[in-house]
Amino acid sequence: MKKILRSKLQEALVSVLPVSALILILALTPLVDISVSGIGVFLIASLLLILGIGLFNLGADLAMTPMGQYVGEGLTATGRSGLLLSVCCLMGVLITVAEPDLSVLADQVAAVIPAGRLIITVGIGVGLFLGLSVLKILMKRDLVPILLYSYLVLFTVTALLIERGNAGFLPLAFDSGGVTTGPITVPFIMALGVGIAMSIGGSHSSENSFGLVALCSIGPVLMVLLLSLGINGNITYEVPDYTIPEHFGDAFFEELPEVIVDVAQALLLIVGFFLILQCTILKLPKRKLYIIAIGIGYTFVGLVIFLCAVNIGYMPVGFAVGKGLAAFSEDLLLFVAFILGMVVVLAEPAIHVLTEQVEDITHGGVTRRQMLSALSLGVGVSLGLTIIRMIRGFSILYYLIPGYLIALGLSFFVPKIYTAIAFDSGGVASGPLTSGFILPLMTGACVALRGEESVLALAFGTVAMVAMTPLISIQCLGFRAVMSKHIRTRQAMRHILSQDDEQIIYFA
Repeated sequence: MKKILRSKLQEALVSVLPVSALILILALTPLVDISVSGIGVFLIASLLLILGIGLFNLGADLAMTPMGQYVGEGLTATGRSGLLLSVCCLMGVLITVAEPDLSVLADQVAAVIPAGRLIITVGIGVGLFLGLSVLKILMKRDLVPILLYSYLVLFTVTALLIERGNAGFLPLAFDSGGVTTGPITVPFIMALGVGIAMSIGGSHSSENSFGLVALCSIGPVLMVLLLSLGINGNITYEVPDYTIPEHFGDAFFEELPEVIVDVAQALLLIVGFFLILQCTILKLPKRKLYIIAIGIGYTFVGLVIFLCAVNIGYMPVGFAVGKGLAAFSEDLLLFVAFILGMVVVLAEPAIHVLTEQVEDITHGGVTRRQMLSALSLGVGVSLGLTIIRMIRGFSILYYLIPGYLIALGLSFFVPKIYTAIAFDSGGVASGPLTSGFILPLMTGACVALRGEESVLALAFGTVAMVAMTPLISIQCLGFRAVMSKHIRTRQAMRHILSQDDEQIIYFA
């Protein structure tokens, strides 16, 4: 166990070091107004971030992924499709309602949409589309037609919202799809899909195991858009207090109780579901339960440490970096945002769970290095485009509509497994570090460039952009693989045909 933990900590160090080094370099320049004590707080937070990611990834391997797979396999083995669908729908609602990132988002817009109503609406969206995802696996349907129809409905409702004059709700709605796929739910939902698909079998079981996160990200957007149709008035937003604490210890122990409650609430719902199914259906041996219990402990401690580090060190520093760079130079802000996007995604906890699962399911056909490269490029481009939108002041729909059209169009030209992986990656890339560091950075930049009143329209939507661009970059990776295979085949045929006729042997 110690050897595995050491390996996970080394992976976390490699992931966090680039973004921490870049932020530290910026903090030491006159461009960013951060005190010496603030730099110290950030350094301590970075060390805790490495520890938190390492512990979380170990816990995900030992508990979250096996739990999801056991639940999927066990419910499928009963042969009762109705039970499987109803349990998955209910599970989707409850684990989403307990997601900490969703509560933070709901509190920020409570002046127009009551927090409880928004949380329940988003939870229903995830529950319904998780049920749809499971139904897709059971019926062995392709993901692409379902995605096409879902986005057609989504953008139709978007057009209705614009016609009613409620376009201000669009960034909030599209961001809600990203915050619901948190670090606890993503490994469990992905493994649930693998368990169901492998139990059903078939020649396309690898493709069917992906797509749950993709569809679960659409549900909240659609439901919040529908909710917004019935709301009159403009949505308001107040920028939170992003003051960097002077002493890390005091801030840590002040933040710790709330984070413990949030993480425990989200984790206990999944564990509670698992225990009920263990007593009624699964009947796993004690040895497996012991390993899962250890993994849950690692997951809990790791995620608490991770979220405390992000909230205390990365969130206020991100705001300061964005505000300072925007006040100095728009071009420099654009360049730094692109670089930060490329390195920040590497530090998202669930990214490593996804890349390991993809490499395992595809038997090395899609490697971790390829996935990380495509994700890094996609998120970097998304932040650069967001800065351009912030400078020019246009609607996020100018990105989302052509972006999703390109993503859906590529799905007709690449292997289906690349499409499924790409649409899952979009939800995974928009994790807690995106909402806890990148969104404050964009908020700070927007305050400096456009004023606080423009934050909701121009800074919000960042999570949606981070969730969209991997759909294109990873499918481009698949398109490149298809073209490379086509070129190799043509070269081989040309080589064969260029040989002398005497070397060709004909078989009757």
